Amino acid sequence: MKCFPTEKKESAYTRLYRAGFNLFPAYHCSGGKVQFIADDWKEIHVSVKLKLKTRNYVGTVFGGSSFGALDPMYMIMLIKVLGPDYVVWDKAASVKFIRPVSKKVCARFRVDDALITKIKETVAREKEMTLTLPVWFENKAGKKYVEMHKTLYIADKAFYKEKRKRKKSGA
Repeated sequence: MKCFPTEKKESAYTRLYRAGFNLFPAYHCSGGKVQFIADDWKEIHVSVKLKLKTRNYVGTVFGGSSFGALDPMYMIMLIKVLGPDYVVWDKAASVKFIRPVSKKVCARFRVDDALITKIKETVAREKEMTLTLPVWFENKAGKKYVEMHKTLYIADKAFYKEKRKRKKSGA
């Protein structure tokens, strides 16, 4: 179920992938729930809410649950959108807890065609790049609760394999 209005649609494949995410132990245990994956992988909605497994000592959502629910999405989106000729790795993340989460909050991950073009052009020219993308949990009124900036490493797959080979040989 979408958290945000969007023109995008899910496909049978992305619905199945969403179900898999929500059953996968590492993601399921974060307390996050994938609500929507666009058929082109350029938009994903996730939510987290206060429940027994996300509750911290002071009765709000544990910060690790918020972080865990946000953590993998940009990397997976870019892997799916860019395709097999690219390597995408999570490199770093910073998280800011703006206010305690005590009700359901949602986050929307989006990558647009302009960003994909920029990535492909940069990687074609430089063979690798890092990119930082923001995402945040918000309530229905648009009030931010948790903000994260995710840094990703993206490279041409052939370049990356050669780079790893050189590193292993000590060159």
